[in-house]
Amino acid sequence: MKHFFYTGVLFFLYSCGQNNQQSTTTSEKTAQADTTSRVSLNRTNVNKQPVATYKVKTDDPLNDWYFSVKLYETPKTFYYLMQLQFEEIEGIDTLKLPNLGIEPKPVIKKGPEKYSCIIGFMDKENQFREYKKVYVTDNRLKVTAIKHYAVTGY
Repeated sequence: MKHFFYTGVLFFLYSCGQNNQQSTTTSEKTAQADTTSRVSLNRTNVNKQPVATYKVKTDDPLNDWYFSVKLYETPKTFYYLMQLQFEEIEGIDTLKLPNLGIEPKPVIKKGPEKYSCIIGFMDKENQFREYKKVYVTDNRLKVTAIKHYAVTGY
């Protein structure tokens, strides 16, 4: 009976040591995740110039008109003002990029249609991630989400 008691106590102590070791490892992972995602949610200096631009001249032979998209910084780090134009049609919208733990890098690339572009961002591996499409259909400006992104922490 004593042998069973000692075995139980040893098992209990061993289990406590293992749980303690696991929670330390988990805490270290959490701390690492927290330190890598420390990007201020607010900008101290807002750039007044567009940080990304796309511009294509339209086929109108009488006017100097364009299809254009410009992205401007806002006081919030992950939000951008989108200024849209097709000929004399203008619009504005807000773009919210995911917080990947790095400074956001918005990018605008040519889209599949003549008057379209793809707005996206560069990820941590410096790969372009498509996010929204701006295009013209029936002489109307449209903005459509191509993909959705979610950021999770462990």
